[in-house]
Amino acid sequence: MLKRYGVITAITAGLLASSCSVAQERLASTPPMGWNSWDSYGLTINEAQFRANADVLAKRLKAAGYEYAVVDEGWYLLNPQKPKADAFAYRMDANGRYEPALNRFASAAGSAGFKPVSSYVHGLGLKFGIHIIRGIPKKAVEQNTPVTGSAFRAAEVADTADTCPWNPDNFGVKDNAAGQAWYDSLMRQYADWGVDYLKVDCIASHPYKGDEIRMIHRAIAKTGRAMVLSLSPGPAPLDKFAEVAANAQLWRISDDVWDRWERPESERFPQGVKNQFAVLASWVPHVKPGNWPDADMLPLGTLGPVPGHGDPRRTRLTQDEQRTMMTLWAIARSPLFLGANLTELDDWTASLLTNADVVAMDQRGGEQRLAGQDRDLIAWTTKVDGEREYLALFNAGDSPVAVMTKPWLAYGLLKKSYKVRDVWAQKSLGAVEGGLKGVMIAPHGVLLLELRP
Repeated sequence: MLKRYGVITAITAGLLASSCSVAQERLASTPPMGWNSWDSYGLTINEAQFRANADVLAKRLKAAGYEYAVVDEGWYLLNPQKPKADAFAYRMDANGRYEPALNRFASAAGSAGFKPVSSYVHGLGLKFGIHIIRGIPKKAVEQNTPVTGSAFRAAEVADTADTCPWNPDNFGVKDNAAGQAWYDSLMRQYADWGVDYLKVDCIASHPYKGDEIRMIHRAIAKTGRAMVLSLSPGPAPLDKFAEVAANAQLWRISDDVWDRWERPESERFPQGVKNQFAVLASWVPHVKPGNWPDADMLPLGTLGPVPGHGDPRRTRLTQDEQRTMMTLWAIARSPLFLGANLTELDDWTASLLTNADVVAMDQRGGEQRLAGQDRDLIAWTTKVDGEREYLALFNAGDSPVAVMTKPWLAYGLLKKSYKVRDVWAQKSLGAVEGGLKGVMIAPHGVLLLELRP
């Protein structure tokens, strides 16, 4: 009987795993695309600013596939720009859960929370997201608040020996019934608010917290709401792929990426665009519907008035570097989240983000792979809709690179002749037989070719 029960249990577990996999694919069948407030507003965004950015997202980028509008870290802080001598002040409900700060999100009065904001976003035909730090507020533990929907209290939830090394707000959560009840209460709150996308921080790396990832996943499932789960920061451990893939739709694969070309080996933070080539290549085998290794946000356009790193500025990446970034993220099928202040979105940046071929590589690509590297020349290929082929040749070096009589076969391209189009230049190069001949690529630049038989 025990043996038979074990077989039945294994079959049931297999069916549940299969069902979970199908649900994952339906929830994020393509890499999520959207806008996040961090790169331009840091901790400080308010309701008027958020709505104004959502308006532009809907008007100028939604048609290309950008659909998520995400309030990043610190929406519950009453004093997000506090002097260093002062402590942060938080808004919480009677059950120890953060609420939007009323001096920044006036529509959250009473028990409304983010529901009015999410309704506005949904009314634009977009989806709404928020950022949280894993764990339970230290203030809730200090007050030993009750946990909604349970007999537990905050002191039973908190692991007071576990704190996020770079954020002072919360304690970690114990992997027990009280901890699960806490996350259940949070996810019910967010589902009631109409949240479609949840970015959880201090959980995918420094430190990696597999127990809390699993608890959050279970809590989201209990709500019955389709809510994409994104894990930060990076780099998520490659050897934990199976666990993150079973519980989340996207996860960061590097530390924060900002607007610089390269991170020197002597520095840990922030990550540069050039450093992402090897990182993305290492995660390619694990890209599939419902599972999207995340190369981080696109720090393009205007970053301000209060960027999450550095002073207000236009992106420091050159136009060549921006095209390289956009091409690399798309051909590797990373999620595409813009960090720019959309109220100052210029036409050049908008055209970069909405290039139909580049977006198609990200959303409908397949068989994407690193096709070779010769010193600073890095080649990637992909197919779109199973037929259109693309070849991206990146020059990661500081000097122009010449590609001299390189055969198509060297990149794994099997046809002798292709009709070639330069995607970024929007120019036909005609039929090219044998391979590329005498092509120059600018420093930090990219040549992106569409190839048709």
